[in-house]
Amino acid sequence: MSVSGKKILIAVSGGIAAYKIHFLIRDFVKKGAEVQVIMTPDAEKFVTKLSLSTLSKKPVYTDFYGDNGTWNSHVELALWADVIIVAPCTSNTLSKMVHGTCDNLLIATYMSAKCPVFIAPAMDLDMYQHPSTKKNLELAESYGHYIIPAESGELASGLIGQGRMAEPETIVKKIEEFFNSTQHKTLEGKTILITAGPTYEAIDPVRFIGNHSSGKMGFSLAEEAAKRGAKVILISGPSAEKTNIQNIEIHRVTSAKEMLEEVFQFYENVDVAIASAAVADYAPKEVAKEKIKKNDDNLTIELIKNPDILKTMGEKKNHQFLVGFALETQNEEENAKGKLEKKNLDMIVLNSLRDEGAGFKNDTNKIKIFTKTEKTEFDLKSKDEVAKDIFNFIENQLLK
Repeated sequence: MSVSGKKILIAVSGGIAAYKIHFLIRDFVKKGAEVQVIMTPDAEKFVTKLSLSTLSKKPVYTDFYGDNGTWNSHVELALWADVIIVAPCTSNTLSKMVHGTCDNLLIATYMSAKCPVFIAPAMDLDMYQHPSTKKNLELAESYGHYIIPAESGELASGLIGQGRMAEPETIVKKIEEFFNSTQHKTLEGKTILITAGPTYEAIDPVRFIGNHSSGKMGFSLAEEAAKRGAKVILISGPSAEKTNIQNIEIHRVTSAKEMLEEVFQFYENVDVAIASAAVADYAPKEVAKEKIKKNDDNLTIELIKNPDILKTMGEKKNHQFLVGFALETQNEEENAKGKLEKKNLDMIVLNSLRDEGAGFKNDTNKIKIFTKTEKTEFDLKSKDEVAKDIFNFIENQLLK
């Protein structure tokens, strides 16, 4: 089993869903995991130390001090764990976690943790939908934590809706999937730079030239690389995409010039560079300082060529394995092979807007990969699966 031998710290806060923790502990122990439980003082109003310690076969801690005056070290508890699961995570505990209100053993342990943190929120319908809860969950994700969303159903208040803590089997499955994805660190020790999303080139303070790229493909690539153990530097143009995967360092930019500058802050020291961003080829020569008023029937904007980021990367390449992307509408293979050669790439990923389900904004993609000697075609897949195909191909090339 993927959790066998893993050290799992379950942090229980004071909500009615705490009764489910008995089943969660039992499932982890059956699968060979070592389980330690800590609780907030309020959690003891819902479940007992005796029942949880009987199932976990370890003492359960709720305070900094033991019954005989000994110190329960939050630091040791945090460093012991391979993963922390806060379940149920009440609105109060969630708020304390993201804002650093350290007033109990659970929060102190969480704030000392170096391991991945999973949060299984549980609260009433209106509390779960409250803007502050949504904001706090977003903050938790921005810290790199994993949210196991609350499920819909009948709540303790009698209301029906989202707010029930995920079932124990769902939580166990999420933890198993996490350990499965991290057991094969094929890119450990590698640093990978990825560009993603569009660039926006300002016309005036409110208008810009851009494209329809969502950044989904680049973010999927970044997450797959991080799961394989790489340190990832993700440079993204304007995109609504987010990630809560650790080992991803995100740098947000707007224009092609900003992206160029950011790329070459890191390029010299990376092992692999993947240029999946859809960079605007042209930008307005002059950017109006004030909003351009609608006066005439026609508006002429003089455009100048943007710096070619990928070509510059190819010119400055020494040890890097360089991957480009080509989105084409005609003469696809010929244009992709030409780009591979002209820009000194090691590999290029081609997708065609003629293929249904491929290209911008879709959750799927259909690709062909070219090197100077090879061509490999893939079926239509989710962008997460496409990212796996791309990295499998890259790893095979690196081993040659």
